[in-house]
Amino acid sequence: MLIEHLPPESATMTALRNAAPPADLDAQAEGADPSRGRWSQTDLLLAQAIDAVNRLSHYYALVNTSGGKKPAPPAPVPRPGVPRTPDRPRITPAAADTLFKIINGTPAPPP
Repeated sequence: MLIEHLPPESATMTALRNAAPPADLDAQAEGADPSRGRWSQTDLLLAQAIDAVNRLSHYYALVNTSGGKKPAPPAPVPRPGVPRTPDRPRITPAAADTLFKIINGTPAPPP
């Protein structure tokens, strides 16, 4: 029971994987989704570092893009047990203009 909770990179888990017959490894690999497996603290920290570098690269691209289409923000590295959030709906230009007018004290147009 205690062996099941060892980190995947532990010497015991590595020895168990190395001793497993190829047929067992093939059966486990079939249909496996690595993003749903257990992650170590190091894996989670690495995913955070990757996300930070991707965000900084995106900001750099935004600052240095003149005219044309701006690059889309990067998707975060999928983490096990964390569902991907759907894209938020964007405000239309007309709605943004109305909101801007309301914020600046201009009465909103009738619906």
